[in-house]
Amino acid sequence: MELDPTLPVLNQTWLSLGPGTFVLLGVPGMEALHAWLSVPVCLLYLAALVVNTLLLGLVAADKALQRPMYQLLGLLAAADLVLATSTVRKALAGLWGLSGEISFQSCLAQLFVAHVAFTAESLVLLAMAMDRYVAICQPLRYGALMTLRVVGIMAVAAVTRGACVMAPPVALLQRTALLWAAGPAPHLL
Repeated sequence: MELDPTLPVLNQTWLSLGPGTFVLLGVPGMEALHAWLSVPVCLLYLAALVVNTLLLGLVAADKALQRPMYQLLGLLAAADLVLATSTVRKALAGLWGLSGEISFQSCLAQLFVAHVAFTAESLVLLAMAMDRYVAICQPLRYGALMTLRVVGIMAVAAVTRGACVMAPPVALLQRTALLWAAGPAPHLL
């Protein structure tokens, strides 16, 4: 006995990894100005890309800039590039009307990357302050305390700290979304 293909299939089960998609509205009430609002956002994003890429290139190319102070500045530029790129591209797409939706998984990934970059950026700023403190207060020991290896350890610690701080909330959001997609619990009915 075959099913009639013209009948709608009413008993389909879909495994959903979240609540579907979110609609990006831009600035509600100012839809007519979205193109104009996107101009300064785009210019600031392009400026951030050009300046941070140029700074990273200079720090990598010039041997005189291979000291911890400049390496920390390069880490700050890299964190800023990641932070800007993870958020501004989708905002510009929404303002330009190219993509008015974002999937739940993409939203979680963007949330995770942006917050890890922000946390890493704050830790790099703390490391830069510590670098200047050591250079001013302990100038004779600066070369022994602040090495490129120490900067590398600080970079790994910054990213690890950001990932450890953001992994639990993202996992809880994912779990909540899966429970939400499964439907209400029987005891709540």
